[in-house]
Amino acid sequence: MSFDIITNTEEYDKEILLKQFELTFGEAYTPEEMALFKEAWEYLCSKTAEITRSCGKPYHLHPMRVASLLAQAKMDGECIVCGLLHSIFEIEGTSQEEVEQKFGSTISKIVYDTSKITGMKINATSIQQADNIRKMLFAMIDDVRVILVKLADRLDRMRNLKSIEEKKQRLVASEVIDIWAPLADRLGMQSIKNELEDLSLKYSNPDVFAQIKAIVNQKQDERALYLEKAVSAIYKAAEKSGISVSVSSRAKHFYSIYKKMQKRNVPAAQLYDLLALRVICHTTSECYTLIGIVHGLWKPMDGRFKDYITMPKANGYQSLHTTVVCEGRPLEIQIRTEEMHNQAEHGVASHWLYKKGTNHDKVDISNLGIFNQLQTLKDQKLSDESFFAELKGELLGDEIFVFTPKGDVVQLPAGSNAIDFAYHVHSKIGEKIVGARADGKIIPLTQALKNTQIIEIITNPQAHPTENQLKIVHTSKARQRIHSWLVANDPTFIDKAAEAQRAADLASQNEHSRAIQEEKKRRKRSKNPEKAEDRKLDELYTGKIAVDGTSNVLYKLAGCCCPKPGDLITGYASTRNGIMIHRADCLTFNRIENISHRLVNVEWIKRTAEN
Repeated sequence: MSFDIITNTEEYDKEILLKQFELTFGEAYTPEEMALFKEAWEYLCSKTAEITRSCGKPYHLHPMRVASLLAQAKMDGECIVCGLLHSIFEIEGTSQEEVEQKFGSTISKIVYDTSKITGMKINATSIQQADNIRKMLFAMIDDVRVILVKLADRLDRMRNLKSIEEKKQRLVASEVIDIWAPLADRLGMQSIKNELEDLSLKYSNPDVFAQIKAIVNQKQDERALYLEKAVSAIYKAAEKSGISVSVSSRAKHFYSIYKKMQKRNVPAAQLYDLLALRVICHTTSECYTLIGIVHGLWKPMDGRFKDYITMPKANGYQSLHTTVVCEGRPLEIQIRTEEMHNQAEHGVASHWLYKKGTNHDKVDISNLGIFNQLQTLKDQKLSDESFFAELKGELLGDEIFVFTPKGDVVQLPAGSNAIDFAYHVHSKIGEKIVGARADGKIIPLTQALKNTQIIEIITNPQAHPTENQLKIVHTSKARQRIHSWLVANDPTFIDKAAEAQRAADLASQNEHSRAIQEEKKRRKRSKNPEKAEDRKLDELYTGKIAVDGTSNVLYKLAGCCCPKPGDLITGYASTRNGIMIHRADCLTFNRIENISHRLVNVEWIKRTAEN
């Protein structure tokens, strides 16, 4: 995506900003959608009229830029309104009920889920934060626009990161590299991923960023002439073959250059493959014809041809990649159709467009690997440590493509071995595996598979899963199947993860009970002669509950214990009813398994002079 219109404006006046948005994006939306956007804009501006950011700029400027990013990505009308209102619950006195009444349940739900993610402290290096990441990713299953809004929000904040202190810049940059950029990549949003990575490098390692920038900017005239010759050669050869193409040139983005420096252990000045050409064809067959033309013009480098058209990436990306030697320098060339290019630039956003002016039916995006993986993980009871491992290794990691002996393509996370492959093909094959061949040669079961290998599994009807296999597999499917078999069939198997989880739950419940007992003692020791029971409860409490200090969170009082204002209460996140509130001594609550990671801080809101 290219975000450079309203997104970089220094105009603050709300009327001018709205006019700019209408002139830039108005034609892409129906009158009804624009009317809803204007209503949301007026609502936002009225709520934030007296509020400025820490940098001194008006509060409403950032939401308008976020909405503009989503509009440039051609998202639907509801999504751009959500971008505008994504932080509205930060404003005191704004409730979910109010937003739902004004803008509908869909917008209210997306904004609420986005605000919950915004409030999370996500540290990708901490296993303790895995539950926050879990909530964020599972919210994406229900409506991917939650994450699209959040990515637009994160991109705009990264673009304006210079206004915060240096230490915090590095923390934010680290979070972006570990979570947001890989997530954008898995959603196929290449341009967002590239910009997030470059901005992260700018703030996490400014010296290297400046060095790479200087090298890329050097000899621009010489590089332009070199690329111009290559582009001209492709146009002439394509025209001779009767193919109409569009060719563009670019320097690789800074973070990819930085990763090459690390991988090859050389300074940027010694890297030569910093340039790339992109060729857009009309049809897939023309793409393959053109790759032959390119290889006829220049000698291809060994091992640098990749066919992502036949074997698309997990995020849906399709293209032909090759690196050739042009005038003594490596030159990377990507060849794809216009449709493939749109997918490469916008990723999942290109699947999430709505039918303008019709019934707003959603386009199916369930074929994207990350959604199927998330759904699988959602059905599993994983500890934070296990989920964190899946997140880093499988959900946001790289992938490889290997083949079955029949030629079927199998896509696996990088680092997967033959056992992972076997379970991917079929659980029964995984259970009986005793050996494997890669390209006809016997390989160890622990050996990581490589791209394009043909894998053949050797089985034995007497074989069965082992605890050692559980330790060496890489994918969640293999791990889950082996674990289930061992629990059901091996009496000597000790489920350490389950024991650890039970211990953690017990410790958490004990701590919870201690806190309740302390609160009871504190109340008894209170020196205040006026006891709660001597006053009417409606004079002491509003009857509402604050969740983690926030008063506008959806919650439900449990019917089993019927908590009343003034009762000691506890709460946990449920899948259907928001936050469930129980009395602290409720037997039903105390019998819930694996409750520790779902607990939240809740308390009755006391009346003040103001309320």
